Amino acid sequence: MSKRIITINRMFGSNGRVIGKALAEDLGIQFYDKELIAMASKEKQVPFSEFAKVDEKKASQWTFPVDHEFQIDTDFHLIPMNDVLYDIQRKIILSLSEKEDCVIVGRCANHILKDKTLSIFIYAPFEVRVQNVIARTGREEKSVRKLVKKMDKERRAYYEYFTDNKWTDLSQYNLCIDSGHFSTDQILNMIKGCL
Repeated sequence: MSKRIITINRMFGSNGRVIGKALAEDLGIQFYDKELIAMASKEKQVPFSEFAKVDEKKASQWTFPVDHEFQIDTDFHLIPMNDVLYDIQRKIILSLSEKEDCVIVGRCANHILKDKTLSIFIYAPFEVRVQNVIARTGREEKSVRKLVKKMDKERRAYYEYFTDNKWTDLSQYNLCIDSGHFSTDQILNMIKGCL
């Protein structure tokens, strides 16, 4: 790898984002998660909130309103906003990988960058993830259980739609870590040992 690029896919509530941010800070490199939405928003002059609605989600086969002219291609085919955002983020991810060392969370970055990245999958048992989300959000347990299932389902559908790979096929990652069994510091040390 010419640049140190670390991509992190994560189950919802596994603290993958927290780990990625801590890793970037520890290494003194850039961190990209929702920042990619902001970059795409700026590039296409689309409100952040519009892209945030479809971020890391597969388009519904039943509806996708045409809100912007770039959702219609040169052959006048309609393109879901989800696909528009994915394509913009893909180009941004490729560009970032050429320019700087960074940690990128989600958005199929491990697939987009393939052999240019240390690809990590962060997971944890369901109960651990539920407790993590409760601690982070203060929501009721019943609603958190539904949220964790929903978010995992959305991330799986998104990843599998855009990559044609199984999200939880661990063979496509260089390192898979159960965040329920290790502290953040231990996980950071494991990852740094692989760089």
